[in-house]
Amino acid sequence: MLRVAVIGSGPSGCYTAQSLVQQDPRARVDVLDRLPCPYGLVRYGVAPDHEKIKSLQNNLRAVLEHERVRFLGGVPVGPGGVPVARLRELYHAVVYCVGAATDRRLGIPGEDLPGSFSATEFVAWYSAHPDTAGGGFLRDVRSAVVIGMGNVAVDVTRMLARGVAELSRTDMPHAALTALAASRVTHLHMVGRRGPSQARFTTKELRELGTLPDTGIAVDAAESALDPACTDPSALPAAQRRNVEVLRGWAGGAAEPDVRRLIRLRFFLRPAELVAREGRVGAVRFERTVPDGRGGVTGTGRFEDIEAQLVLRSVGYRGVPLEGLPFDAAGGTVPHLAGRVLRGGAVAPGEYVAGWIKRGPTGVIGTNRSCAKETVTSLLQDAALLTARELPGDPLTALRAEGVEPVGWKGWQAIERAEARLGASLGRSVVKLPDWESLLSAARGADG
Repeated sequence: MLRVAVIGSGPSGCYTAQSLVQQDPRARVDVLDRLPCPYGLVRYGVAPDHEKIKSLQNNLRAVLEHERVRFLGGVPVGPGGVPVARLRELYHAVVYCVGAATDRRLGIPGEDLPGSFSATEFVAWYSAHPDTAGGGFLRDVRSAVVIGMGNVAVDVTRMLARGVAELSRTDMPHAALTALAASRVTHLHMVGRRGPSQARFTTKELRELGTLPDTGIAVDAAESALDPACTDPSALPAAQRRNVEVLRGWAGGAAEPDVRRLIRLRFFLRPAELVAREGRVGAVRFERTVPDGRGGVTGTGRFEDIEAQLVLRSVGYRGVPLEGLPFDAAGGTVPHLAGRVLRGGAVAPGEYVAGWIKRGPTGVIGTNRSCAKETVTSLLQDAALLTARELPGDPLTALRAEGVEPVGWKGWQAIERAEARLGASLGRSVVKLPDWESLLSAARGADG
């Protein structure tokens, strides 16, 4: 028997578990997660109105319901939880699939003013992540600035512009739905330091902005013209070409449409400072940039202020160190060789990584499948050596003896039932439980 602990139940963790049980009939996999709920960013990162992507949970569910896979939720690893060294004693191998847990910062004056947040914090709020401090994002906000040009930036912009009618059909927590319904935001600015051809969003996400009821889209034609690829996008890769074509179409309108909300997509503006007004953020000061001819931009020394009572930075994620594991601070990843953890340049037997903590925050959800397969291939090549070490017994028995009480699959099913009841009581479908107390209370109601 090969006993493996997978740390993290998001896509990379589930794909790792799936690959293990498919390729090795001896494999027994425990999937540990700090949260009492599985699925990682599919539950707590995918926008609630993206029901097709969220349906991926059904695929991940099938993995976690496999007879040789156990879900152990509510089990932190590292400080305050199970030490990494203890896991190595209890399992033949440990695969860390802990993602990239923090966001990149802008590093500019005023970034910590009230009203300035990471997009990660905003997403966590409307996704009911139990670590979220609470609301307050939209209080007295008329104009919002989203800094970044990726899919997360598009998501948070869309959520700010969505109407309550569309959002009430989702599993969004009720407090977030109520706050968004009462929102007085009329102007949304999504801003990037480079040009349209270098934006990182997908065309499908971009086009969604143009379908929002009572919402107009504006693109500055002069800013688009600064991007040489916008003049003739035929040489661009297909994804970028489609983006440019959509943006050029929106740049044709001269006057602001008569709508409730207006989304402006701005380019070649680099954030320089968040400007305080009455003790909180009141505007973002941007420096105009121009292409430098090498794929980057250079500042011009000309500045522009955009009014904003809410600023969301969406400039990327970053991995954080896990106590007991080596860490490459420059890349925000764990050093590895084909998924095998490297300590001091040498392979650490029985320790592996997969997902963003392995390769950095790149790719789409499906990218985690091939990433996990590479790691599992390495692990199974090492299996004969790993299983030569005798284990003390069932790891779950040992963990419970040490005071760890995981939320098992029955506990997660009890949470699902509680969320369905909550939704029914509010005249909605499923509504997520938003805090640790309610989640754990629901889980404790499970039998076993």
